[in-house]
Amino acid sequence: MSEQPTRVLLVDDHALIRTGLAGVFDLEDDMTIVGVAGSVAEALAKYDELKPDVVVADLQLQDGTGLDIIRAIRKDSQSTGLIVLTMHSGDDQIFAAMEAGASGFVGKDAPSSEVVKAARHAAVSPRSFVCAGLVGAMMRRSSASSSKLSEREHEVLLLLADGLGAAAIGEQLFMSESTAKSHIARIYQKLGASNRAQALVTAMRIGLLSSVRPTGQ
Repeated sequence: MSEQPTRVLLVDDHALIRTGLAGVFDLEDDMTIVGVAGSVAEALAKYDELKPDVVVADLQLQDGTGLDIIRAIRKDSQSTGLIVLTMHSGDDQIFAAMEAGASGFVGKDAPSSEVVKAARHAAVSPRSFVCAGLVGAMMRRSSASSSKLSEREHEVLLLLADGLGAAAIGEQLFMSESTAKSHIARIYQKLGASNRAQALVTAMRIGLLSSVRPTGQ
């Protein structure tokens, strides 16, 4: 049982919050705080110096945002866990954190145990995104835009669900592969998805796939 504890860097411009969070993490045998920072510049300098396993960063900082930290570190490392901690936990912030490469997103109104849980997840699975409000945010985004799917996009969505790739979809629907790819990209955008699996899960969740009819070939 001599596993090294997960090394955590805390970033927040309020000393009280840094101290409180550090106290929470210090209660965990498998976690250790290796540094704290109060700004984007200080956080990136501490990251370069300490190479922590996980960085927990506030979204709003005086010289930028936690997303600046996330993007910079993600360019350097795919294996560092990156958690956004914020009082502003709206849908836009959730999606921005996910797109920046964060491993997780936690609102400051969540129990402190959620921050620790997110840090544990990030240490083990830094490139998968966890957020308690993600499903709701995806459903809201999808329901707001799903009605905008054209008939052709509905047909492409159904073929995506059947497992076809862009070339096969183009062949089925008598269009070029590049046109099929454009339709797929627009579907992903409208469903707030970054890949086929996310698009299909979202489409099923909001009942969009069940409303699509086969083209009757």
